[in-house]
Amino acid sequence: MRVFSFGLFFINTFEEDSMIQFQNQHITIFQSALYMTTTAIIQTKKAVIMTDPTWLPKEIETIKHHVDEMIGDRQLYIIYTHSDFDHIIGAGAFPEAKVIATRTLHHNLNKEEVLQEIEAFDQKYYLKRNYKPIYPSADIIVSQDAQTLQLGEVTLTFYLAPGHTKDSLFTVIEPYGIFLAGDYLSDVEFPFVFSSYKDYVETIRTAERILEDHLIRVLVPGHGTATQNEDEIISRLYFSKYYLKELSRNNDSLIDVLRNKYTFFDGMKSIHFDNISLARR
Repeated sequence: MRVFSFGLFFINTFEEDSMIQFQNQHITIFQSALYMTTTAIIQTKKAVIMTDPTWLPKEIETIKHHVDEMIGDRQLYIIYTHSDFDHIIGAGAFPEAKVIATRTLHHNLNKEEVLQEIEAFDQKYYLKRNYKPIYPSADIIVSQDAQTLQLGEVTLTFYLAPGHTKDSLFTVIEPYGIFLAGDYLSDVEFPFVFSSYKDYVETIRTAERILEDHLIRVLVPGHGTATQNEDEIISRLYFSKYYLKELSRNNDSLIDVLRNKYTFFDGMKSIHFDNISLARR
């Protein structure tokens, strides 16, 4: 634990240290206590890029403090990987940010329902926030695969990634080799197919093409652990392909595979059965 003093003020960075899952010279990844949800913060010379500030009020305050301490005169950009309420819950804490998201997220017809989910969550757990939750409005809209954005020395390449949700987004940041995967390629969750089985299959093909076309050094999932290990990245991709294929076959033994592979499977097994229904349709 580090404690810095500024006159009569003391800033205790224990909370920040305890949330940091991964860090190198370019990226810091914060992990929430809830569902191992991640927020990635990437520093460049011209900008600071963040994904999905989340979950609990104190966690978002910690993330905001980290950004405020290091941003200087750089512009903050936030990439929203998709519109599930846990991924947009911190949007109101960063009104100065330029927002990057898919066209589908920007034009979501169910924005009020997402905000109602945030309100219901905070009501259930008696949570007070020092900002008003909002649904993010995109300043930079991603509408096609391989769309790029140049921010100084880095290039962001975007890929539409429907399947988990209709509005999901992949981002590759070069030359750092960072792959921001949203709610795909996790080590703690099997594929959660919330919008379309066929789209999910195609998005995993997109992820495979990304690994072929880009030199990926760090994979950042929306839930779980970031990895620099190439074999681990490939393993996650192949398991997603295997899982989706077995879903279509309605393989009864798949549930045993999942229980052995995922520590928290019993807490999310209902999603597996929902996936089966989607695959059948």
